[in-house]
Amino acid sequence: MFSAIIVNMDNNSENPNPPKADGQEGHLHLITQIIQRISEIFSEMGFEVANGPEIEDEYHNFDALNVPKDHPARDMQDTFWLEPENLKKLLRTHTSGVQVRYMEENKPPLAIVVPGKVFRNEATDATHDAQFHQCEGLVIGENISLANLKGTLEFFLKKLFGENVVIRLRPGYFPFVEPGVEVDMICFKCQGKGCPACSHSGWIEILGGGMVHPNVLNNCGIDSRKFQGFAFGLGVDRIAMLKHGVEDVRLFSSGDLRLVNQF
Repeated sequence: MFSAIIVNMDNNSENPNPPKADGQEGHLHLITQIIQRISEIFSEMGFEVANGPEIEDEYHNFDALNVPKDHPARDMQDTFWLEPENLKKLLRTHTSGVQVRYMEENKPPLAIVVPGKVFRNEATDATHDAQFHQCEGLVIGENISLANLKGTLEFFLKKLFGENVVIRLRPGYFPFVEPGVEVDMICFKCQGKGCPACSHSGWIEILGGGMVHPNVLNNCGIDSRKFQGFAFGLGVDRIAMLKHGVEDVRLFSSGDLRLVNQF
């Protein structure tokens, strides 16, 4: 086991120590706590923790990730474009752009996780917000298979939610992976019997992933005939809601100390 290696792709860092006010010592926000725990678990498996710019360019956010020009994610209702006259700069819609930047600058084998804030121009409700947090993972090497992805995620979810976790993979579509999968885990509250937390299905959809599309590897200068890899992404805010019973995702950014001080 070793500490996470922080790789700053944008050369910016934040002070992890919260300020003190009125003689009271602050503490880490629940979202930060979850990000730290996720990073610790993947560090145990040999992953590095990378981060990058929240203001991204069109190429790293879309083009390099095999997201075509006519993909719905490029529409104004899904993306905060900062320069709408030429559509070149935007607030990143996912942290996958950091994966592209890391692959451009490093040769395989490699294994990274990328936690960070992302932005999408959509209506807010109890389960959706215009800003939220993701953690994405990427592994590139020789002879990497979907079995490696399943084993990695099973280890991670058992560490996060407990040893009783059971997962299943279902087919899913994401333009930057092929094949793509949706990952469900047996409900940790009812152990598959059915309850309100899992909509009485016994399963909770927890994240998505798949094998990195050859186009993505080639775009990053990696020979897809020699190397393969898997990628996955999960919502940090959703993890926090599930683990701690928070019913409205907007509370995390509200600044309401009645929530913050519980954790």
